[in-house]
Amino acid sequence: MKVIHSKTNFLLGSDIRFANSFRDRLLGLMFSKNMIGDGLLLEPCNSVHNCFVRFPIDVVFIDNDNKVVKVLRHFKPWRFSWIYLGARRALELPAGKVPNDVVKGDQLEVMGV
Repeated sequence: MKVIHSKTNFLLGSDIRFANSFRDRLLGLMFSKNMIGDGLLLEPCNSVHNCFVRFPIDVVFIDNDNKVVKVLRHFKPWRFSWIYLGARRALELPAGKVPNDVVKGDQLEVMGV
């Protein structure tokens, strides 16, 4: 799957793995030595943890309309995010991948879901 920031046409990832089963969402990036593909899209998801993940990540929470609800940059291992009630999905990317111009309210194009 592919995710693009609509305002800047910045490609956030072209090889995003989709995790929509309980097992896939639970395991996520746990025990991985590095990012799987370009990233991971979790659905449904309105909070994340980084337990047993060995590297920091960027997390973009998005709503049903693919609008950005919250961006967490350099989310370190062994941390828990807040619960973002408006979020439907969480996009996990390598740390530093999400540019500073991606902010709350921005539209993302999610292709291939």
